[in-house]
Order: sequence, then structure tokens, then C-alpha cells
Amino acid sequence: MDEKREKDILRKGESIAYQNKDITAKILAEEFKGKSFEVYGVDIPKIISVEPTNLPAIEANELRMDNLFYLEDDSYLLVDYESEYNEENKIKYLNYIVRVSKRLYNELEKFPNIRMLVIYTADVKKGSTDPVMNLGSIRLVITEAFLSELDHEEIWERISSKVFSNQELASEEVMELIVYPLTFQSKKDKQDAIADVITLTKQIAESNRKSFIFKCLLTFTDKVIRDEDAEAIKEALMMTKVEKLIYQDAEADVTKRIAKNLLGSGSNIDYVVENTGLKKETVVELYNSIMAEKQQ
Repeated sequence: MDEKREKDILRKGESIAYQNKDITAKILAEEFKGKSFEVYGVDIPKIISVEPTNLPAIEANELRMDNLFYLEDDSYLLVDYESEYNEENKIKYLNYIVRVSKRLYNELEKFPNIRMLVIYTADVKKGSTDPVMNLGSIRLVITEAFLSELDHEEIWERISSKVFSNQELASEEVMELIVYPLTFQSKKDKQDAIADVITLTKQIAESNRKSFIFKCLLTFTDKVIRDEDAEAIKEALMMTKVEKLIYQDAEADVTKRIAKNLLGSGSNIDYVVENTGLKKETVVELYNSIMAEKQQ
């Protein structure tokens, strides 16, 4: 996704609707590398990349897949989030698998190994579902994760304590934080937890990690998030971008000053390029400006 499109989404306040899942997945792609769903109680290899979820047009309006990941064991992971158990959803999951298999087969010229993971919010208790659909010639086995099994009080106490003491969060803790609101049952409790996570995340110093949490929160809670909280996240993301640009500009200015000092003390252009990382044309411009100042 190009940067202009991402800025437009944030600036205009567009909701993260199902048709925008692909856009958000592309934003998150690099940041999901090396992370795992193991913290949710499932034994699944680490993520290598987030894959596009675009499917063939037929019945596309019914195929609202949340995420598709490529894992380190060369398999693919389909992920759906559910707040209730419905036996009929297995047909939907089978549709996901068939459509993704068709697309990947066309790309890879071989049948992919696909896992189906359903992450249930705290509304669904472990033991109340059936992960298997047996059609005789086809047997679908779903991997299930139950956020009701997570201790949200312990998670919040541990993570908030680390954030307020300026300790870096582990990848597992980041994954816990982004689903923390979904460990509550009532819609109001979920929404209040989203607001709490927004407030806490603003205290995190590392901008890339802060952005990752905000983007995941906006994506994974899109079915329950209040409009004002979605707007608060979008504003925070824009601020993070501005802060990053300011830092980059300041860093560039410092580097240029160092380069000018080196050139002024007699260092040659190639030496300055090699030791500052600046482009040669930039260093040449700095050299010419020094020479012009000396002639005045």
C-alpha cells in the first residue's frame, strides 16, 4: 500500500471495513514477521509474512476473511475472529480454504498446506464448540483459540507495569495486548478495554511498536470499537508519523553538519560519503556550499 493511501485512510477517518482488511494487512506485513499465535494457547509456527486476502470474485461478498499468514514451516494460516459459535460457520471456513487453495495453486503450481485458526473472544468458552466437520470425503479440522482462557487482570497488571516503568515489551506481550479487549465478554467492557489500551499504548516510547499495536487494535476490534476510539487511534497514528518525520529531519540535519565539519577539516568527498551514509550528490552540494562561503 502506498503512503498516500494510508494517510488518506487516517486523515478522512475511514472505518476499517471488511473490504479494507487487505490494505491493513499490507500495512502490518513487515511488523508481523517473527511473531506467533502461541500466546493464545495454540501450537502454530511463527509468522513469516501477512498475505493478501483477495479471493476470486464469485461469492466475494460472503468471504470476509480476517487474515492470511505465511508461516515458517511453509504452511499458510487462515485466521478468523468469532464472538459466537455457529456450526454453519464451518461451511464459510471451508469456502475460505477452497478459494485460497485455488489462488495459491495458480501461483505456486502445487497444493498449499493450509491451517484454519478460529480465535474466539471471551464470549465463547472452551469445550462449547466442535472443531471438526466430517463430510465423508472431506474432513475439516479447525485449530481453536479461546481468549476466555486468558487472565485479563494478570495481563493488564503485568504489561501496564512494564510500560509505566519504561521496560520494553516482549513480542508475546504485544500479542497479548492487541487482543486484551477481546478477553472481556460484554460489548461495553470490550470498548472500555480498547480505550484503556489506547491510553497505555500512547505511553510506549518506541514508535514502530506503538504503531503496530494501534494498527492491530484498529483491525482486530473493528466489530466493537467506538467511533471516538477509532478516531483517537487514527490521530495517534498520524502523530506517530509526524514524530518520525521530525526525528528523521533532525537526524538528517545532524548528519549534514557532521559532513560539513569533515569537509571543512579537509576530508575528501568519498571519505565523507562512506562515513556518513549521505548520497554523493548531497556531499558534493555541501562541498560546493563550503567553497562558495570561502570565496565570499
